[in-house]
Amino acid sequence: MDKLKQKLKERTSKNLNTVKKSSNKKGFIVGSILATIIAISPYLFYLHESVPTSQVWDTFLFTYNSRSWGDANLAMWILTGKALPLLFLIIWFFTCRHWWYHAILVPITMYTFQIFSFFNSELQYLDQFQLIYLVPIMAIIIPSIYLIRAQMFNKINYADKTMEELEAEFMIKPTTIWGKIKQYF
Repeated sequence: MDKLKQKLKERTSKNLNTVKKSSNKKGFIVGSILATIIAISPYLFYLHESVPTSQVWDTFLFTYNSRSWGDANLAMWILTGKALPLLFLIIWFFTCRHWWYHAILVPITMYTFQIFSFFNSELQYLDQFQLIYLVPIMAIIIPSIYLIRAQMFNKINYADKTMEELEAEFMIKPTTIWGKIKQYF
């Protein structure tokens, strides 16, 4: 009987080691991709310099007409000024381990709205009246963050837990990026 328990224990430990190695490898690959994206971000920002200063930018993939922006170079400079902070905020949101990471959704929504309004050809002024569109999102996120904070401080006053233990208790930890996306919908 002891030999069977020992064999079962060995098999279990081998399976756990295999799972740990595969998850470590996956984490290493994802981390390497994120680090590469962050490292090449200055090059991504200066991609607009390869865009011509004419109103119509014609490539083998698409044709872009800058219409009200004047020239395509200016339009792409404005777009990269909105898209890169959005990219950094999304990376921060999916890699943040703090209890307040939902607050990052507010600037993500703001930059997303700005990018969508950038492509609206009838819009005269970019970044105008966007706070009105952010109010519903802020009305959900800000009170929920306050409630989580209030619960944490309530538990601190009545329990002998550290702040890190409470953050770990309130943290929702989906295992994949898709799992993190699914928790919001």
